[in-house]
Amino acid sequence: MSTKQTAEEPTKQVEALREEIRHHEHLYYVLDAPEITDAQYDALMNRLKKLEQDHPELVTPDSPTQRVGGKPREGFPKVAHSRPMLSLDNAYNDEELRAWEQRVRGALAASETVRYVCELKLDGLSMALQYGAGAHGSSQLERGLTRGNGTIGEDVTTNVRTIRSVPLSVAATKLKTAKMPQSFEVRGEVVLPQAAFVKMNEERVAAGMTAAANPRNAAAGTIRTLEPNIVAQRRLDFYAYLLLRDGEPLLAHHSESLKALDEAGFRVNKYWRVTKNIDEVLKFIADAEPMRETLGYEIDGVVIKVDSMAQQRRLGFTGKAPRWAIAYKFAARAGITRLEDVLFQVGRTGKLTPVAALAPVFIGGTTVTRATLHNADEIERLGVKIGDYVQVERGGDVIPKIVEVVEDKEHPRGHGKIVFPEKCPRCGTALVREEGEVDWRCVNASCPARLAEELRHFASRGVMNIEGLGEALVGQLLGHSLIEISAAAVDGDEETTAEAPTREALVHSIADIYELNKDDLLKLERIGEKSADSLLEQIERSKKAPLNRVLLGLGIRFVGERTAQLLASHFGSMDAIMEASAEELEAVNEVGPKVAEAIVEFFAAKRNRELVERLRKAGLTFTAEKKVTSSELEGLTFVLTGTLPNLTREEAKERIEAAGGKVSGSVSKKTSYVVAGEEAGSKLDKAQSLGVKVLDEAGLLEMLGR
Repeated sequence: MSTKQTAEEPTKQVEALREEIRHHEHLYYVLDAPEITDAQYDALMNRLKKLEQDHPELVTPDSPTQRVGGKPREGFPKVAHSRPMLSLDNAYNDEELRAWEQRVRGALAASETVRYVCELKLDGLSMALQYGAGAHGSSQLERGLTRGNGTIGEDVTTNVRTIRSVPLSVAATKLKTAKMPQSFEVRGEVVLPQAAFVKMNEERVAAGMTAAANPRNAAAGTIRTLEPNIVAQRRLDFYAYLLLRDGEPLLAHHSESLKALDEAGFRVNKYWRVTKNIDEVLKFIADAEPMRETLGYEIDGVVIKVDSMAQQRRLGFTGKAPRWAIAYKFAARAGITRLEDVLFQVGRTGKLTPVAALAPVFIGGTTVTRATLHNADEIERLGVKIGDYVQVERGGDVIPKIVEVVEDKEHPRGHGKIVFPEKCPRCGTALVREEGEVDWRCVNASCPARLAEELRHFASRGVMNIEGLGEALVGQLLGHSLIEISAAAVDGDEETTAEAPTREALVHSIADIYELNKDDLLKLERIGEKSADSLLEQIERSKKAPLNRVLLGLGIRFVGERTAQLLASHFGSMDAIMEASAEELEAVNEVGPKVAEAIVEFFAAKRNRELVERLRKAGLTFTAEKKVTSSELEGLTFVLTGTLPNLTREEAKERIEAAGGKVSGSVSKKTSYVVAGEEAGSKLDKAQSLGVKVLDEAGLLEMLGR
């Protein structure tokens, strides 16, 4: 045998095995029609692994053995989308859907034929997959991006590769059949099947962890996990629904894209239909709703899209959604169950929240055991008692809520009176209900129950982004679990359900987070060397968070993300905000007397000032990025429309206001400039009709001097 033949032998074996494995993966994970047993599949995979181990030079990124790789070094980098991933407007009844259809037809010529594509609205996580040229005319997966803020997503390619229904490569023969180029983009939905969700929760509960609320949240959390092995175990699924090239639709009709994706080997949900009119759309919706309980994955409605891409382009977009598509949302799903108790939880602002403890009831793919009762007034309005049978509603993935008390022969009334506690269930401080408010609050700023929520808020993704500091670890750092007291205990019938501290607390304020060391963490349960190192790295990295995030993390009442950004931009430093009077605070756009008073009260407290000084000493950011101070825009009014290439609408507004300009939501003769981005809507048309000057982003930045 020649040397050449010897070299070709392993190469041919590897290529043949890969092709065979891909074939069986497509049958199993995409078509749900396996031809071989799991043992036979494993044998094929083991043969391939052995060959690649013996011949490492033959390993390629798209090999079936390479689905699970190493975790990202520094979390997930941010990457701009080829075109925005926008949300959809919703319709909740037939009238709203017909009104949308009339708007569509009114925007097109009366003689035009309009067809609609109806698809199930999968309740998962939107994803964009980018493919580039591979070997031998094939395409190869290059990147997987989450939706993010719609303009910029997170690069989660390492985790996407573990999803078996995502092709790592598409063969040239399939591309030819589907009439697709080597470079393209596929958008779709990542879902966690209900069976996988149930199994995951069983494992979490067995490990002493809190069960995930629903499959969508579990899918989103899984795809952002820094351990690809965990992602692979969860058995996520991917359904493709859009085909792009360079950010634009590849084919002339949406229905053609769905067919092409199917021919190329992507999993396309089989329940879709081209309809000729709105009556056929409503028929599809009526047929789809009863399927919710039998599909094996969550859906929450039907998406309706204009089929013609040319018509889509002419219909365009509003500021946040396409005019050519709409989501018809199914009615909230409900169930009847027994109210077994009411538990009272203390939040980070001291608010006492009554939570209904329910006999388990399966609603919309999730076993519900808790529902919010909001406040004392809501309990009185419902007239609910412990032991009552109640109707629980879960819609749009919101927290389940009690809608009404059910009373009939099969569901007799209960007798347990719900009594609100007069004191905080954790620290014993008398609760206060301020005039004009519905909530009772614990006013003790040092209350351990409040601190638990403060820590979770401070560490959350939208604030300081310390991912490792979750509920279980917070409980360990404080030496206790979530504090609750039952209504029965308040009424004197049984002992409190609040858990007493089980160990000495390591953290007594959010500032203590920055004094934790590795030895402290290694004393805690289920914390190893790697987990401790990772958490300490995240804590250190959080010091670089901007001033507005630090301000938000303080948990000042009424100060949310928007207000924190406005305060940071206006005052420029923590010190200036701390020393500002109520009048000076009210001078900030959108800050009213109630918010100003809450800020002044917060910084007047000695404990809070000491906390701020400790955070300063820890090295957190206390000054804002300098803004434009030119008065060139003084007296000018701007209107923003469409999607700008680099700035978000909020960023553009902040820069205009920092330079002395004003931003309005509507165009009039008094408007100085309209700043128009991609897919600008009716505001641009109105500006042109009124003769208002129009700028693009570059023109705006030039006016701003940068």
